[in-house]
Amino acid sequence: MSDAVFPYRSVVVSCQAGMDNPLHGPGPMALMAQAAAAGGAAGIRADGPADVAAISAVVDLPILGINKTGERDGVYITPTFESAAAVVRAGATVVALDGTARPRPGGGSLAGLVARIHDELGVPVMADVDSTDAGRFARAAGADLVGTTLSGYTGAPGSAAGDGPDLALVKALAAELDCPIVAEGRFWTREEVLAGFEAGAHTVVVGTAITNPMAITRRLVEALR
Repeated sequence: MSDAVFPYRSVVVSCQAGMDNPLHGPGPMALMAQAAAAGGAAGIRADGPADVAAISAVVDLPILGINKTGERDGVYITPTFESAAAVVRAGATVVALDGTARPRPGGGSLAGLVARIHDELGVPVMADVDSTDAGRFARAAGADLVGTTLSGYTGAPGSAAGDGPDLALVKALAAELDCPIVAEGRFWTREEVLAGFEAGAHTVVVGTAITNPMAITRRLVEALR
């Protein structure tokens, strides 16, 4: 099931914009997704039922749906079955969720959540992780794909924060796990995308560098200081 989600050595574009971004909202994100599809993206990552629904209406690509809820200092990327069901109903064909071993809202287990998504929603699950240990944990819990999305954002030991992608984590996960590895997080250049594939990634997700002109501008301006 997981191998068919995205083609091997493909690029998925993350179309997300926070409330502080002028592009926030389903309309602008649907346009971003259309532009990404026209450029050759193999899929779209999108946040929340409204954005997923708007994108699925105009783009004929797999949609990796997430649903950011709850407190941002804990598990908040699709933390519950209800949050997963909402994006699947809206058109998501894959669900991404926090795949770390951190306590989940309501005290449920990751394995229980993954099993319920498989059984009741019938879609593959991608686990966003921050370390090799978390990758092992998520795969053992039944995740179909494992992504490096959370590297550098949780404070986990060995979770490398920096300006570029965590290629070491991509390589470690690819060497250990028997599932597709999705390289995601801080990919800015063609060279970094190619390096992600060379490290063993099945798919690379690029977000900010494509769909967040506010952050791109800030990055360029700050380079002058």
